[in-house]
Amino acid sequence: MERIMGLDVGDKTIGVAISDLLQMTAQGITTIKRESKEKDYKALEEIINEYGIKKVVVGLPKNMNGTLGPQGEKTIKFADKLKNKYKVEIIYEDERLTTQAAEKMLISGEVRRDKRKTVIDKVAATFILQTYLDRKGRIL
Repeated sequence: MERIMGLDVGDKTIGVAISDLLQMTAQGITTIKRESKEKDYKALEEIINEYGIKKVVVGLPKNMNGTLGPQGEKTIKFADKLKNKYKVEIIYEDERLTTQAAEKMLISGEVRRDKRKTVIDKVAATFILQTYLDRKGRIL
């Protein structure tokens, strides 16, 4: 089996998570601070190459009524370029409420506010990927 990458794509940062080889658990590995499209894709390319990634689960921000807004459209555009550039399969996972769930988990773990800001996107990417892995595991 191979690892799967999970992404929480925002305007300022990209949270990144990677599955284990058995595709059962997701671990947050980094938060990429967005500087330029070129640097963003280069940072992701390094992770894709390091872990041999062929499949990427991207959190798709939807409105609460299920429709796509401007952020969702930006995310799809970003993921399409990632797919074409690195020949990876893209799977979209509804990410509504993942950031809030990540925030609640960090608060319950008594993580200080300034520290939460630095890890929230990586934790959200972990939630996105774990949701996909759990659903996929039930299908098998």
